[in-house]
Amino acid sequence: MRLSLSDNNSNSNNIKLEWTFCPFCGEKLPTLKELMFCTSCGLDLVYLKEHKQLPPKFLDKKLQSNTYQYPDQMRMYDLDKISDEDILNTKEKTLWSSLSSIGIPIASIFIMNIIAVVLMIFFLFFSPSIEEFMNNLTNPYFLIITSFAELILILLPLIVVKKYLRNPSTKNRFALLGFTTKGVNYWKEIIIGIIFSIIGILLVFIVSVFMEIVLELIYGVEIINDITSAGSDIDVYFFTSDLLSLVLLMITMVLIIGTTEEILFRGFMQKGLVRRLGVKWGITITALVFTFIHLISIFLLYPIFSLSFVVSFFLSFVPYIAISFLLGFLYHQRKENLIAVMVTHGLYDALTILLVFIIYNMSF
Repeated sequence: MRLSLSDNNSNSNNIKLEWTFCPFCGEKLPTLKELMFCTSCGLDLVYLKEHKQLPPKFLDKKLQSNTYQYPDQMRMYDLDKISDEDILNTKEKTLWSSLSSIGIPIASIFIMNIIAVVLMIFFLFFSPSIEEFMNNLTNPYFLIITSFAELILILLPLIVVKKYLRNPSTKNRFALLGFTTKGVNYWKEIIIGIIFSIIGILLVFIVSVFMEIVLELIYGVEIINDITSAGSDIDVYFFTSDLLSLVLLMITMVLIIGTTEEILFRGFMQKGLVRRLGVKWGITITALVFTFIHLISIFLLYPIFSLSFVVSFFLSFVPYIAISFLLGFLYHQRKENLIAVMVTHGLYDALTILLVFIIYNMSF
C-alpha cells in the first residue's frame, strides 16, 4: 500500500513523504494524510526527507537509549536506495555504472556460451557416433531444449540490482529492470508489441533487400548468391521440422528468448547507459553491443576481411542494427517498461521462423 504524506506546518511546505514503513525502525506507518512523525519511534519524517539525515536530537536520544541497536536499525535507514514506491520512477538515479551496464551482459553471454559448450561436450561424449551427434545438433527439438539456457542471461542483472533496492525481493528486482505490470495496462502493451513486431518484420525486410542490392552492385549477383547459399544452414533445421516443433519453437521465442534478452539488454544495459550517457548514446551503444553479440558466429566462420566475411557481415549487421534501434526506441517510448518490447522481440523471432518455414515448404 502506498502512503503519501505532507507537512503543511513546517518551513518546507509540500514535501511529499512516500514511505509505507518507517525508514528507521521499520514499523508500518498508519495511513494518515498529514503524518509527520513515526508513531512507533517518533522519527520526524519531514525533517528526514528534507535534510537527508536523522534529526540530531533524535539520534542523540536513541544513542543514549539502552534499547537502541545501532547496526540493525541503521541498515534499514538508507535514503540512497530505491523504495518500493519509487521503483517505477528512477530517472534521477544514476543506478549501475557504464562499465557494469556493458560488462554484465557480455559476461552473461560468455557464461551462457561456456555452459552450452559443456553441454555439447557432454552430448558428444555420450553419443554413439559423430553422425548421431550432428543429427542432434540440427534437430529442432534439441534447439528448443537448449534455448532454456538463455534463462542464465537474467541471473547476473538480478544479482546486481539487489543493492539498489531497500526491499530487494524478486518482484522488485524484475520491476526495477522494467519487467512489471505495475502502473501499466498490460493488454495495451501486448497490442503495441504485436504492432511493432509486424513493423520490425517489414523494416528488416526493407533494409535486407536494400543491403543485398548494394552488395550485388559492388561484388556481382553470382558471387553474392554463392556466398549466401553456402553460408546458410537454416534449411537444415526446417528439413527436419514438423508442425509441433515449429509451434514449440515459436512459443520458446516469445516466452524465453524475447524475455531474457530484453531484460538483459534493454532492461539492464540500456537503462544503465541512459542514466550515465543520455538517451541517444544509451540506445546506440546498446544496439551496437546487441548486434555484435549476435554476429559472433560470422567472426568464427570466416577469415576476417575476406569476401565471404564482408558480405555475410553486412547482410546480417544491417537487419540486426535496425531491429535493435527499433527495440531501444520502443523501450524508451514505453517509459522503460519491457512488456511491449518483450512481445515485439519474441513475436518478431517467432514470425520470422514461421515465414521461413512457409517459404521453405513452398519451395520444396
